[in-house]
Order: sequence, then structure tokens, then C-alpha cells
Amino acid sequence: MHRRPEDSTRFPGYYNWLIGGAVAVGESYEDAARRELTEELRASGRIRFVLKFLCQGAIAPYWLGLHEAVIDRAVAPDPSEIGWYDWLPETDLRKALRQWAFVPDSIEAFAKYHG
Repeated sequence: MHRRPEDSTRFPGYYNWLIGGAVAVGESYEDAARRELTEELRASGRIRFVLKFLCQGAIAPYWLGLHEAVIDRAVAPDPSEIGWYDWLPETDLRKALRQWAFVPDSIEAFAKYHG
């Protein structure tokens, strides 16, 4: 889980459990997930597709491809993307989702992911 920097143009100071961004023209969802993992966490790992759904989105609807990655090394988050981060057990993340201001799209994605 992470908090967006206070100077972010979108959702400053909001929390998120997702790492990601837009898929480039001609890029697969898996390649985009791998690229975003590298850009935002400076990490790599095996990417596994989980699901794809039409996210209503806080700004506009879009297709969201959700992937999992196993990371077995330390991460070094990009401070322009991540102001704070921590690893949480799912029970603590569920509590945080109810108590803290999260990016709305991540709440929708969590509901799809964990039902």
C-alpha cells in the first residue's frame, strides 16, 4: 500500500494499493504491468494476469487489467509517484480501505479482486 505525494496532480495524499498506469499503443497489459512495476517501485517480478474489467473510474471509465507480481527483493519507490509505502496484511488493508482516503478506482478494483 502507498500514499501518493502531496504534490501529485491527481489524488494528492490519497492512498492506493495498486501500482500502474496507462497501456501504450501496441503494448500488452502484461508488458505495461511489468514496465509500471519497474518505473514506480524500481523492482521486477513475475507478472500474472488476474482479471480485466470496465472500471467506472473517478475521471472516466476505462478497462483495468489487474495483475499480481511476486517481488523477492527490496523496492525503491519513485518519490514522484509514491510518498510513503508499507506492506500490510490483507486484514489491515481492509481496515485502511474503510478509514483512509483511497483513490476511488483502487476501491473498485479491490472489490473486484477480493469480492
